Amino acid sequence: MPTPKFITDLREKIGHDQLYLPACSAIIIRPVPEGAPLWEVPTVLLVQRADNGNWAPVEGICEPGEEIGASAVREVKEEVDLDARVEALLGVGSIGPVTYPNGDKCMFMNTAMRLSVADDAEPVISDEENTNVQWCSVAQLPSSVTRQSRLMIGDAVAQMKHPQGFKPRMGFMKRSEMPGR
Repeated sequence: MPTPKFITDLREKIGHDQLYLPACSAIIIRPVPEGAPLWEVPTVLLVQRADNGNWAPVEGICEPGEEIGASAVREVKEEVDLDARVEALLGVGSIGPVTYPNGDKCMFMNTAMRLSVADDAEPVISDEENTNVQWCSVAQLPSSVTRQSRLMIGDAVAQMKHPQGFKPRMGFMKRSEMPGR
């Protein structure tokens, strides 16, 4: 799905001025199967973005009135045609500012969540936002994955392995960079 209609309607009124938008990142981790060799690591579902060629988790903008978890599930269905379920909150933080090639400026208040899909689920590209999709080893992510996405992926693995001890991230800085740490 290209830019949502509510944003293009806003842009007609405000031009390229910065928008502050709610967004989500859907981190889908496939755990290591039981009985797998010790060196096996989880995999994460990544898409290759059509606009810049970078690899990233499924991400998207929330529709007006839509709950954040519903946004993440909808984005996964729209982008890779998988039925997903929200498992855990990973964190919340701002991303940006971002300036797009047409001059539009945005900041995003992003909520990162770990989602799950059926064990045998295989994604397919189902919109024009992405050109490729694949399961990637969390130990060997493509170089174009951003630092923020790497933090979210690491948090998803940590939360999956140790849910009782996990604390959601407030901001997408390294924990050691956060005030009071």
